[in-house]
Amino acid sequence: MRPRWWSRHPELGNARPTAAQTARRDPPRRASRAFTLLEALVAISMAALAASVLLSGINASVKVTDDAMYETIAMGMAQQLMDEVLGCRYVEYGGSAYLTTLGPTSAEASGGTRQYFDDIGDFNGVASRPPVDAWGVELGQGDTAGALRHASFRLPSGFFARWRQEVSVCYVNDSNPSVALASGTTSDTRAVQVRIVYVDPQRGERQLALLRQVVVYVPPLD
Repeated sequence: MRPRWWSRHPELGNARPTAAQTARRDPPRRASRAFTLLEALVAISMAALAASVLLSGINASVKVTDDAMYETIAMGMAQQLMDEVLGCRYVEYGGSAYLTTLGPTSAEASGGTRQYFDDIGDFNGVASRPPVDAWGVELGQGDTAGALRHASFRLPSGFFARWRQEVSVCYVNDSNPSVALASGTTSDTRAVQVRIVYVDPQRGERQLALLRQVVVYVPPLD
């Protein structure tokens, strides 16, 4: 019986192939490769890093979207409050247009609401958290007439818990309304400023909306 190498190398006749010939004709088989533990750990680490970058980008995008939404809501809220202020008289009926101290009387401020405010000066110092309407009802809950709206149309309770509305009224220079006058000084011009602030537990207090309107007193004709 011929040796096994005969069938593999018939051209050699009866001569046994040398080691070099065998190595040249039959290259060694390569061992199949697999992931080592180190390579697997590196791959997992890279995937985790990529995921964290992606999630960070998504989180930043969500924050930008939330900020834009909050600012839009705040601007509407500020405009609504400004309209309420400017819908009143410059001066209380029968009162003076040159009061050195602006703000509501004790009777007007009774109950902690704005329903009795009848002139622009009454709104000086208004501040409320959460923001409320003239009847003291939290925005998003009331029906603008002092009562609650139907439960199906209310915002979730506490939606505006971190929001604050502020109003300030001051006398300004008649020729340059950007200059506020010192306390106790009067003029024919007042500036009304409305601010909506959001108290962020992580980023601190943020101003979401600011409106300023200048109003001028025109004395009645005799």
